Amino acid sequence: MNSNTVIRVLAADDHPLLRDGIASLIGTQRDMKLVAEAATGRETVEQFRIVRPDVTLLDIQMPEMSGIDALIAIRSEFPMAKIIILTTYGGDVLAERALKAGAYAYVLKGLVRKDLLETIRAVHLGHKRIHPDVATQLLTHLGEDSLSEREIEVLRLVATGNSNKEIGARLSITEHTAKGHMKRIIAKLGANDRTHAVTLALTRGILPGATPPKG
Repeated sequence: MNSNTVIRVLAADDHPLLRDGIASLIGTQRDMKLVAEAATGRETVEQFRIVRPDVTLLDIQMPEMSGIDALIAIRSEFPMAKIIILTTYGGDVLAERALKAGAYAYVLKGLVRKDLLETIRAVHLGHKRIHPDVATQLLTHLGEDSLSEREIEVLRLVATGNSNKEIGARLSITEHTAKGHMKRIIAKLGANDRTHAVTLALTRGILPGATPPKG
């Protein structure tokens, strides 16, 4: 990279405080400039079209359109877009989705001050970056059976405290079928019980934003 090159950055996150923190961090660097901000997924896509940044920082959990959907939308229109996913979740499932959608890097929000600047520089040069802990999780679960859309739907209802009977009623299936789904979910995740299955799903990013049931 030429010493006079300034990396133009778009920061997209629905939390103003995090955007302010990123702005302050980038503002201390001679080779970077924050050229735009966005608070929703749709706004991220719109801002990208307007400013055409060199590197985009994109939160995975965004209103209106998820970070993954915004990533896909941007990359479908601008295949060379260099996007870094910012997330609270270190789970392998979300990381895999992001990388498959074309993300160049996956940065945990807790490590922004430590890792972000060098990651921006590396991505601008065309390199890909992923935190070692996330990479380890990806390798650990490589080749495992993933949950089906129906199983994720069932598990999300379990996470909000629904019984098998209630899940059956909500999904228009029998209680026996709901119980069968739950049995397969527990086996696939290697869980001990329903609550453990939800906890593992949260940890791995299968159910981002959900909360474990009590009990």
